[in-house]
Amino acid sequence: MSAVCLFILILCLYGTARTAADGYEVIRIKVGKQVTIQCKSASNQEMLYLKRGLNEEEDIFYLTDLKSTINQKFTDRLQFHGQVPNVHILLKNLTLDDTGPYWCVYKMSSNYKLKTSRGNGSVLLVVTESGPAPVCTGQSQGDLVLVSVVICAAVLIVVLTVFLIWIIIKTKPLRSTVKKRQVPVNDVYEDMRGTIRR
Repeated sequence: MSAVCLFILILCLYGTARTAADGYEVIRIKVGKQVTIQCKSASNQEMLYLKRGLNEEEDIFYLTDLKSTINQKFTDRLQFHGQVPNVHILLKNLTLDDTGPYWCVYKMSSNYKLKTSRGNGSVLLVVTESGPAPVCTGQSQGDLVLVSVVICAAVLIVVLTVFLIWIIIKTKPLRSTVKKRQVPVNDVYEDMRGTIRR
């Protein structure tokens, strides 16, 4: 049972740490509006890819010092400003199909190998038909991590408490049933005592 509790704790901490480490911003916006994705990297890079999908499976935009390529779906709706590694990418006239994670992925060739790294500015874009469009910033992400850790700790405490109560209930009947100790009786000696006293 304690292994299950430990496993739950590890899953909770992994989920909150991964959300904080990924460093993406959650943006909720209405259909037809526009959003700017600001890809930045602290180190010098040669290529920038804007990728979409949980596994970065779709290339939306590609930029080097010499050329840029835009996915056909976004040709009329994507504009960019700046040079690698700091580029502002504007997506206009958003549709519900544009919902998903967008990743700023940098690549640099070194010793005939292509090194890939993720830059700052990745976003989780949620396009809605109506309603308010609040922006989730780093401060509220920190609050989300704190709330997740508190919830995981509370669940762990409840599970441990139930486990301890279960152990106490199971061991209590064992303590209360004390076996009477039998004293060995030898009938021959009992009969002899009875005849001597008479």
